Amino acid sequence: MKTIGIIGGMSWESSAAYYRLINQHAKSRLGGHHNARSLMVTVDFAPIEAAQRAGDWDGLGYQLAAAASQLERGGAHIVLLATNTMHRVHEAIEKAIAVPFLHIADPTGTALQVAGVEKVALLGTRYTMEQDFYIGRLQNKFGLDVLVPDEAQRGDVHRIIYDELCHGDIRAASRDVYRGIIDVLAARGAQAVILGCTEIGLLIQPEDAVLPLFDTAALHAQAAVDWSIDTK
Repeated sequence: MKTIGIIGGMSWESSAAYYRLINQHAKSRLGGHHNARSLMVTVDFAPIEAAQRAGDWDGLGYQLAAAASQLERGGAHIVLLATNTMHRVHEAIEKAIAVPFLHIADPTGTALQVAGVEKVALLGTRYTMEQDFYIGRLQNKFGLDVLVPDEAQRGDVHRIIYDELCHGDIRAASRDVYRGIIDVLAARGAQAVILGCTEIGLLIQPEDAVLPLFDTAALHAQAAVDWSIDTK
C-alpha cells in the first residue's frame, strides 16, 4: 500500500471527513484491521481565506506548493488537496513535486461519465462556481454541460459554506436553502449535482435532494485509496 499525502485545513472540518472517508474505504477494500497509510499537512485556514478574498492566488499557490513538498519529503507517494476551491492553484502544486497529484475534479468527472450524466449542476464556493479552473476542466476533459445557480443563489451557497459549514455549524434552515436551489437546477435540466465543496457533504445527504449527488470529497478519497492499493 502506497502512502497518501493530504494537504488539509481548508477547512479542518472537511479534512476530518477526508481522514474518515479514506480509512473507511481502505477497510472496505482490505478488511480486517486495515486502514490507509497517510500523511497530512494542515495549513491555517484564516490567512488562506483572507488571501482568497484578496485574490492573491500566486501567494496561495506558493503556500500550498510548499505543503505538497513537505508531504513528498515525508514519504507521500501521491498528493491530494482536500478542498475544491484551492485547485485554482493546482499547477503550482504539480510543478513543486515529482509524485502524482490527484485532481479532485477527475474522479467526479469519471463517475459522472460512467453514470451517463451529461448535464450536471455544480454547488461550491463562488470561486469554484464562477471561475474557469473547475468548470473548464469538467467541460474540456469530460464533456460535461455544467449548470450553476443564479447570482443570488450562488451568494447563499457561498455564505453558508464559509459562515456555517467551515465552523461545523449545521443548520436545518440552510439545508432547506440548498434543497430549494437543487430543485431549481433540476427544473433547468440538471441530471445530477456535484457537491463541489468538501464541506457540503456535511449538510446535504442523498435523501435531501431530488437529484443524484456526486460528493467530490468522497470520490476523491476513494480514488486515492484505490490508487494506493492498486499501484505497484
